[in-house]
Amino acid sequence: MANETIQRKPSGVNRVAGKYLTFNLQAESYGIDVLKVREIIRVTAITAVPQMPAHIRGVINLRGKIIPVMDLRVRFDFPATNADQNCIVVVQVKLPDGKNTQMGLIVDGVEEVINIAEADIEETPNFGGQVATDYLIGIAKVKGVVKSLLNIDEVVGIQTMDVAGSVA
Repeated sequence: MANETIQRKPSGVNRVAGKYLTFNLQAESYGIDVLKVREIIRVTAITAVPQMPAHIRGVINLRGKIIPVMDLRVRFDFPATNADQNCIVVVQVKLPDGKNTQMGLIVDGVEEVINIAEADIEETPNFGGQVATDYLIGIAKVKGVVKSLLNIDEVVGIQTMDVAGSVA
């Protein structure tokens, strides 16, 4: 599959051509590898769990399985919203110990699944020494629109994945 073709660039950045699920967040467009997506559901009742970071909204019961839910707006330091058009993208993330777990990501809305060629993916720009960009695979240009391609394992982050592993 095209998504499994990872090429190392001199800067150490991965650029992966393939299919991406694109979604909106704070009026911007993002993409995640479609192979990481398990399903897309409407926002449902989220049960709060005490002592969680602000970006962890709680857990949902998805057909008998408890799934931790992260608000990507809060994770990216955008203002939180309770708009009805939000949905949850359930993704598979890899824990530091190598195990996989499912996690729900609250996004503003899902756009589409698109095939992005390597030629349409630029390396992540250098924003300066103190700005971490490990969570970005690259920046795609699709039909004149810029889409940030996310490495969802990095977005979720080690601290969050430890929390998710203990909840799931």
